[in-house]
Amino acid sequence: MLKVLHIFFKHLLPLWSVRRAAILSTVAGLAIVIPLSARCEEPTIGQPSVDFALRSLTGANVRLSEHRGEVVLINFWATWCGPCRQEMPLLDELYSKYQRAGFTLLGVNIDATAAQAGEMVHALKVTYPVLLDDRQEVSRAYRVGSMPLTVLIDRQGVVRYVSQGFKPGFEKRYAEWLRELLNE
Repeated sequence: MLKVLHIFFKHLLPLWSVRRAAILSTVAGLAIVIPLSARCEEPTIGQPSVDFALRSLTGANVRLSEHRGEVVLINFWATWCGPCRQEMPLLDELYSKYQRAGFTLLGVNIDATAAQAGEMVHALKVTYPVLLDDRQEVSRAYRVGSMPLTVLIDRQGVVRYVSQGFKPGFEKRYAEWLRELLNE
């Protein structure tokens, strides 16, 4: 019995330690990979924006590429999203203020039905175009992982800024970004 214990401690235990270290380093590696992949949920800053065409609440089709040469803010939202409800009137103020300077704001609703989106837009008195992504194809293309998601695109069609979620004060950040891009 002593010989078996001696063999275990001399030969097998060091192998277990090596394997245990390999297992632990693999698990630690996964812990590093998971947060990195979570960061990939948003569109890539510095890359061309993904073109799309969606129907608006008014029935017109709107294509992103038709706004090349303008600074475009795309705001993905849903009726069930409380922060979206807070943000939309503030975005409407930005739209009213900067629209004449070459700024376009496109709200992209991801709800399954247009009726709820229309009711919310009417209740909040939103004046910017609201597009319907009921199949969530555009949302997937922009890798929307949280609501709201705001994407700011420069005049050349390149994604320059991305903001996930909304807290009061974010609209000031959007205004700074807008002024920067409108002055380029």
